[in-house]
Amino acid sequence: LRPTLLTLEQKPRGRESAMSTPDSPPPVGGHSNHQKVKEWQAYALNRSPIVKFMMEHMGKCGCPVDDSYFTVRHCDESVGGGFDALQEPHGGIVLCQNHVRDYKHAETTLTHELVHAYDNCRAFVDWNNCAHHACSEIRAAMLSGDCKMMQELARGNTGWQGQGGACIKRRAILSVSMNPACQGEGVAEKAVEDAYARCSRDTAPFDRVP
Repeated sequence: LRPTLLTLEQKPRGRESAMSTPDSPPPVGGHSNHQKVKEWQAYALNRSPIVKFMMEHMGKCGCPVDDSYFTVRHCDESVGGGFDALQEPHGGIVLCQNHVRDYKHAETTLTHELVHAYDNCRAFVDWNNCAHHACSEIRAAMLSGDCKMMQELARGNTGWQGQGGACIKRRAILSVSMNPACQGEGVAEKAVEDAYARCSRDTAPFDRVP
């Protein structure tokens, strides 16, 4: 059986900051986690250029989405969010109220999951096919900002040469390895390695990596 969340954005680890960023709303004090994450989500859907860009291009490829496409809830998985391709008509995106730590993490997670939603819309993606899943995870890690330099430094990954590619592969492997269809020693690693050269060149709907 597939998990409820078909693709999963890992919860931040290490020394990643919980501070708001200049383009984010201030931290919400005195509210429940659910309400706090709902407010971060609403802000991103209305104000984040990258989230709005992805939503616009979902519509352009035939899968228009609005605020109802996004849900905030408690997640049993230790992840920041996920994409559920089984939800009608175009899937659905979840933010995990018990794991999203700050606005920037909410924005990055929404972008990551919108890349999966975009892939699911524009092409036939079989999420039980490890090669398909690996390709979408490579693109999501690359295009969402998961692997920008400051993110990697915050995780304690201080290598410079080739660090971006190493991060994309590492995070894609982690996600693919959580897929029940891709269990087994070396299965996720092989799927990501085989897909990397081709899928890392695909920056749609962006002209280049943002």
